[in-house]
Amino acid sequence: MDSIHLQLATVLGLLVVITLLSLFASRFHIPYPTVMVVAGLGICFIPHLPQVHLDPQAVFLIFLPPLLYAAAWYTSWRDFRANLRPIVMLAVGFVVFTTLAVGAVAHALIPAMSWPAAFTLGAIISPPDAVAATAIATRLGIPRRIVTVLEGESLVNDATGLTIYRFAVVAAISGAFSLASASELFIFASAGGVLLGWLLGMLVARLHLLLDDPIVETVITLLTPFAAYLIAEAIGVSGVLAVVVAGLYLSRRSTHLFSSQTRLTAVSVWNIVTFLLNGLVFILIGLQMRYILEQDAADSTRDRIVYALIFSLLIVIVRIIWVFPASYLPRWLIPSIRKRDPVPPWQNIFLVAFTGMRGVDSLAAALALPLVTATGAPFPRRNLIIFLTFAIILFTLVVQSLTLPWVIRALGLVADDDTSPCQEHEARFRAVKVAMARLEEFAADPNMHPGTLAHLRHYYDDRYKLLAGRCGDAPDGQDESAEEEADAMMQRSRELHRELITTEREHVLTLRNRGNIGDEVFRTIEHDLDLEELRFSESDAE
Repeated sequence: MDSIHLQLATVLGLLVVITLLSLFASRFHIPYPTVMVVAGLGICFIPHLPQVHLDPQAVFLIFLPPLLYAAAWYTSWRDFRANLRPIVMLAVGFVVFTTLAVGAVAHALIPAMSWPAAFTLGAIISPPDAVAATAIATRLGIPRRIVTVLEGESLVNDATGLTIYRFAVVAAISGAFSLASASELFIFASAGGVLLGWLLGMLVARLHLLLDDPIVETVITLLTPFAAYLIAEAIGVSGVLAVVVAGLYLSRRSTHLFSSQTRLTAVSVWNIVTFLLNGLVFILIGLQMRYILEQDAADSTRDRIVYALIFSLLIVIVRIIWVFPASYLPRWLIPSIRKRDPVPPWQNIFLVAFTGMRGVDSLAAALALPLVTATGAPFPRRNLIIFLTFAIILFTLVVQSLTLPWVIRALGLVADDDTSPCQEHEARFRAVKVAMARLEEFAADPNMHPGTLAHLRHYYDDRYKLLAGRCGDAPDGQDESAEEEADAMMQRSRELHRELITTEREHVLTLRNRGNIGDEVFRTIEHDLDLEELRFSESDAE
């Protein structure tokens, strides 16, 4: 087996291992990024594994666009806009502040760490990734606004961090840097990225309206972030912002752009793609870490560990130093902000300050560092920067994410009304009432078949009885015992329905095995039964 085949086989094998470990994480309610970073560390200690060589420029192209696009797709634009001020304070102000603090400490502490290399390290580790934090926070139930701020921060801060990162890398390669020029380019790149993402989003939306093929449309959703990133980079604007804005634009309009079949297909495909990309990044860093450490003889193992601990603690302290003044000062200085948005409880502020996990985006940026400068010399302290990035991600994802549930409980934070099940039940109940009114309009049609009308009335009557009373809309005379009886009835109905679907599926399988029907007919019927079962499984949330 040649080296390329060996590398591919190794990566695929390790991906299987990480997938199995993620099943373990799911069973014990541990965010899968935490398991992946620990698995990446474990890979370092497996002997005789090959080193996988990556083109640094390919790392950005392969990993960042789809991960950013997926994050943008699931971000609520309404909540994002309502919390724009705290999000910008974290996504821009905090990232710049952290970059400067880390850069100053790195330059003073680490031998041969030039200012551009030090700021490169700061730009890489400054943007938090809120995947692990929001996964735990949402499950434990905390105020929705905290989750929104964390998600919004992690969506936009990459644009700030990666823009600073590019300027720092250019300075490290060329040895020259102009603050005025960099500021102008930052403004141009940011505004241009937003504009390009918006225009591309409108273009892709029109394309989706012309199509009605779930496979083709799903492929287009996969290609869109790459197209936005490549076009942006080609014209010199922010590819990160172009991807994020395109994702936000298309997500907001997805209900009218896609059929139900396309949405089901796309969501399944994107969940798999996101999981695989996260796994691949940590596998690749694990395969390279041993060789990075062996090649970097400038620092002892003890020195590397000390540096890792110092910078891990530094980013935690810096975030706390930034978040509290950024929460209080604007309200103290500007009365209109204080009136419109009163100071939140200190517990909320502390949780935002505590949840500063770093993730896959920082790791991809570290792996994408150039190997050499313009003079042909090695990029200053490249291996140490990659090691520190991985160590900081390990610290934040393991230590902070695993202690986050305890911190949330200690602070006494609970979900607010907007995140309670009542809001969902209220929306479902109102939708059912509107549908029932529309059904009565259909009943006036003389061509309406009585059997069809009776079936639909029975279906919506059952849903009405199930949902009524959950949020104060119970019909007159319905008491709590009647509601419980309706719940029990509907639960039993779902169980029986699933058993009947299973019976149908088994009989169709028997027909296929006997040769009474072909495989194509079997798959068509099985697909319809799967959708029916999925509908009833999801209705359990009601």
